Amino acid sequence: MEMIVTDIPEEKELMFITAKSTGEECGELNKTAKVDLDNGDTNDFEIRLPKSEWDRESIGNKGRVYIPGTEYGGIVKNIESISESNEVVFSGPTWRGMLEYKVVEPPLGEEHLILSGELNETLKTLIGDRFEDLFAVSTENTGVQVQNWSVDRYVTLYDAIMKLLDQYGYRLDIKYIQPEGLEYGYVQIGAKEKKILNEEYDQECSINLDIEDYRAGVNHLVCAGEGENQDRTILHLYVQEDGTIGDEQYYYGLDEVAAVYIFTSADANQLRQDGTKRLKDLQNYKKCQMTIEDVDLEIGDIVAGYDEVTDTTVMKPIKKKILKINDGQLTIDYEVKGDD
Repeated sequence: MEMIVTDIPEEKELMFITAKSTGEECGELNKTAKVDLDNGDTNDFEIRLPKSEWDRESIGNKGRVYIPGTEYGGIVKNIESISESNEVVFSGPTWRGMLEYKVVEPPLGEEHLILSGELNETLKTLIGDRFEDLFAVSTENTGVQVQNWSVDRYVTLYDAIMKLLDQYGYRLDIKYIQPEGLEYGYVQIGAKEKKILNEEYDQECSINLDIEDYRAGVNHLVCAGEGENQDRTILHLYVQEDGTIGDEQYYYGLDEVAAVYIFTSADANQLRQDGTKRLKDLQNYKKCQMTIEDVDLEIGDIVAGYDEVTDTTVMKPIKKKILKINDGQLTIDYEVKGDD
């Protein structure tokens, strides 16, 4: 599954705000800034500013950078001055990334932390006071009751939250809240039901599928390893009906597509390992690229589409969002979770 790219809905203006470490708002990020923010993978951001456009009061160490009402934002943890390009580079974890740097431990004398109660209340238990007053948990009642959920031992706070929410069909919702009339904001996290995006139910969006259904792949690989002549190690690997690799032949006659893989220094174990990997690369596949327009999705939401020519249904969760600003142009790229 390849990248999903979406246009920004025209009515939604996204503008970064900077704030001091205390949360006091400083103003809009200079329009000359270049921004690269990744949520869902590296969970970090980088901002580049010409030195002539930077001042210490507007953005500095431990300062906040955010788009109000969205997940886009984080805390500056690194500042780099580059003479060659005459730039100042600010970077740090996003709000999502900050969750990766806290560890959940079992209570003293117990094997696991056990959670029970309404879903957002359990998130509040997990978050605790780890982030002082920067993070707050939504008070919304999801109607979901968690019963004796056992948290894995010594995992990141992020992994613990994601596993819990996924179990109940919810996603993690993160927003920077800037209360009206106040100079200080905070990060609100909470549980939200996963949204399924499908043109059949959402006529305002446009989902375009480009699917290649490749059926000329190899399904029988003859692997030749170490040795000579009759003593040479030979292994036959076969693609099964469900696409797995096995030792029993499934495709015969016109349906059989065979190839040879030579690895002269490999013993039987190495030959099986590398041969299996090679056959997976050569077998039939479906390749899909999606383009979505006029929609805003969050990590965990699900994109669904159907192509009648190849009789292919695609239903994948969003796993990554990348926001970039370059020359004043803002783009957001989405990536779905592919088949491993």
